[in-house]
Amino acid sequence: MLSIIVPVRNESNIIHEVFDYFSNNLKDIQYEVLIINDFSNDDTFNKCKKLVDEYKNFRIFDNPKKGLGGAINLGINEAKGDNISIMMADLSDDINDLKRYNVLMKQGNFDAILGSRFTRDSKVKGYPIQKLILNRLFNFFVSIVFLNKYNDYTNAFKIYKKKTLVEIMPLISESFNIFLEIPLKIISRNYKYKIISINWIGRKKGESKFKIKELGAKYLFTLIYCFIEKNLLNIKK
Repeated sequence: MLSIIVPVRNESNIIHEVFDYFSNNLKDIQYEVLIINDFSNDDTFNKCKKLVDEYKNFRIFDNPKKGLGGAINLGINEAKGDNISIMMADLSDDINDLKRYNVLMKQGNFDAILGSRFTRDSKVKGYPIQKLILNRLFNFFVSIVFLNKYNDYTNAFKIYKKKTLVEIMPLISESFNIFLEIPLKIISRNYKYKIISINWIGRKKGESKFKIKELGAKYLFTLIYCFIEKNLLNIKK
């Protein structure tokens, strides 16, 4: 079974569409969606509780530890599927790419499929130019530091074996930087992974929770932490 973790915070005006998005497009897949409420201060959580009663394959959890890191850790622990994908509630990720992820995991016995929005075959629409420039510079820097050609470490939307995620725990990042920590650990520990092209479109409703000024130090901390871990693993070998 495929488990899909969807962290939500103040997504009241789009949450119904999130339920429809998965329910209408994954009828041919055995799946579950874990909605993780991350300290919303609107009626997102109450709406989710009502929708869970109407829709099959959905479960709702209230994150006890504020932050995306806590939400993702909770989702991993509660997931029942063999494979876990993380998708954001902004509906920016392509459901067809999720289906490709799922097929590849079954066919290739991979530990992870790492999608990239920045390849020749990718289609990206509505990416804010300032954020795009900073994203490309940071991801390029990470690829140099880790001597790896992957170029989209920071994007949340990937898929992993649950067994693999459990093995790389603890995941210590508290915010969006957890999406950097996970693939870096996958790569550093030589798990079997495949890189593929994926598509992305900017959110049409709601407000992005990603704040560049607030997250710079956290990303740097995660990068240093994973770099030290990588070198310690090499020393042990």
